[in-house]
Amino acid sequence: MAGIRLQPEDPDASQARPPTSSDLISDDDRSVAADSWSIKSDYGSTLDDEQRHADASEALSVANFRAASDYRFGADVMEVVASWTKSLCGEFSQGHLSNHVDDSNCESVGQLEKEPFNWSVLDIGTGNGLLLQELAKQGFSDLTGTDYSEGAIDLARSLAHRDGFTNIKFLVDDILETKLDRKFQLLVDKGTLDAIGLHPDGPVKRIMYWDSVSSLVAPGGLLVITSCNSTKDELVQEVDAFNQRRNSPSQELGASGDQEVNRDPPLFRYVDHVRSYPTFMFGGSVGSRVATVAFQRN
Repeated sequence: MAGIRLQPEDPDASQARPPTSSDLISDDDRSVAADSWSIKSDYGSTLDDEQRHADASEALSVANFRAASDYRFGADVMEVVASWTKSLCGEFSQGHLSNHVDDSNCESVGQLEKEPFNWSVLDIGTGNGLLLQELAKQGFSDLTGTDYSEGAIDLARSLAHRDGFTNIKFLVDDILETKLDRKFQLLVDKGTLDAIGLHPDGPVKRIMYWDSVSSLVAPGGLLVITSCNSTKDELVQEVDAFNQRRNSPSQELGASGDQEVNRDPPLFRYVDHVRSYPTFMFGGSVGSRVATVAFQRN
């Protein structure tokens, strides 16, 4: 998603001397910047292309970034998300988890009854693309990453080729105005919903987000969201609100007595969440700095 401008920790110090070879930014530093920049947006996707590219270039050219461990979505989190997602997909493939999908979608459900490594995977707001690399390490092979930033996509491609993951596809696409016409059996979101929520029109943008996501997840497929701004319960509540909004027109017609209420089943249902993240106590409640929650599409 769109980015904020990352500043050196001490701007005056960075301008006091010309840069030396030790100041040159590495690909790994750029990847951290791209992912942080993709996540921590104040603007969503409303900037024009020139401004977005200018912000991207600035974010990716700053030499003094904080270490990767300072960011909410470090390598440890991505490893947890990838391994946990693999296990969850395996449970579905082996029939250990019930598949709550309408029988009319039996063709799509059948597509999930095979090795999860063959599932089609989409990472929206992929940033540096490193989550897809982690999923590739877990055995997934049909991998696609999208981001509205051309700069982030170019970087993700270069990192994937550098690290030997040449099978991963990267595309420029805005999730709020997606042009993709394909459905995926697994859709992952690491921080994109967080970024959209920071937009001044966040509530409206989030509705657009859910409309787009629902069009991209195949019936019976899984949506895995990782957030540092929302708890597991808050994500479940947001999905419940989306399901209710979809049914609201029929509910209003039924309430008026014009016709019988015909409620569709919830489009997404909660499946599971990561329970291994470190927790802390605040205000009498137990929480975690990161939440990863899985939903199944009906």
